[in-house]
Amino acid sequence: MFALVAGRFAQADSRARAQKYLLGLLSGVERKNSWSLAELAGDSSPDGMQRLLNFYRWDAEAVRDDVRGYVLAHLDDPSGVFVGDETGFIKKGTKSAGVQRQYTGTSGKIDNCQVGVFLTYVSRHGRALIDRELYLPQKSWCADRERCHEAGIGDEVEFATKPELARRMLARLLEAGVTVGWFTADELYGDNPALRDWLAEQAVNYVLAVSCDYQVTTPTGPARADVLAGRAPARGWQRLSAGRGSKGHRLYDWLLIDPGPGERHQLLVRRSISDPTDLAYYVCHTAGPVPLAELVRVAGSRWAVEETFQFAKNETGLDHYQVRKYIAWYRHITLAMLAAAFLAVTAHTERIRTPPPRYRTPEKGAPEPILIG
Repeated sequence: MFALVAGRFAQADSRARAQKYLLGLLSGVERKNSWSLAELAGDSSPDGMQRLLNFYRWDAEAVRDDVRGYVLAHLDDPSGVFVGDETGFIKKGTKSAGVQRQYTGTSGKIDNCQVGVFLTYVSRHGRALIDRELYLPQKSWCADRERCHEAGIGDEVEFATKPELARRMLARLLEAGVTVGWFTADELYGDNPALRDWLAEQAVNYVLAVSCDYQVTTPTGPARADVLAGRAPARGWQRLSAGRGSKGHRLYDWLLIDPGPGERHQLLVRRSISDPTDLAYYVCHTAGPVPLAELVRVAGSRWAVEETFQFAKNETGLDHYQVRKYIAWYRHITLAMLAAAFLAVTAHTERIRTPPPRYRTPEKGAPEPILIG
């Protein structure tokens, strides 16, 4: 895996240091920061690891492209879905690039944190992070150029909303010649008309969560999503699985509303079985007719992202960094993504290599066989 990115490091020292850094991220060390990774590598101080993130010459954007190519080469599948979402990185102090008090799902509240917007690839073979952007708030950061300069943020870096950052990452995918069959994301992205219009222009099929007041175009005029769902007959709902969870299939009742001829968008509604008042709404855009079960599958793919974030944070130190500079954030995050991608690909390879266990009927009176592992 490291051979794929070794050429991105300009010097032998940086190349050797990067390999040690990756081995540290893949190790069993509990906290994967510069101090612990340096200790694991046999260094007396974290200076070498800090130089890798802050000063050595290497191309983190090219490594990011290598991560994407590595993931797609091993986990690609016609049913694959690209998912946009963000996660928070809780921090102390005010110097880290992009940090401020803002809401993050990581803690479920407003916290002092950085927020990264990510693109994840999800398929039946596995899932992995393939792109990243650091969100920089407008008032507290982009409007304060002196503060930006202190954090290593150049004048060419301008404010971008989270949907704009997602579009930037998707554009890189398309420019690389990757076929984006499906894209999904939550309400923050689905409620953004500019992102929806851009996806339609690029002929990207999508299932995007939207708010209950999303306006649906109908032959009689625009109508709110929740109003249309309330008018639907009971026979329109179907019970389908949105994929497997930790407790089995995630079953919901689903409703697909087609606004009428000539309208390329459909409204997908999800209803909780235990609480029929709990509804969620999705706007769907496809190049041609798509079965309801396929739209449900794509919508359900988004839930895999939280597990992907948690895996990368726990196993490859995605949030264990201790850096302040803008470039250092991108470098650490990219290497952590590469390490997590290696684990995802390795797991998929082992599943292919190892045949499923085979049972034989026990003889009468013999104990039942026990499956280990």
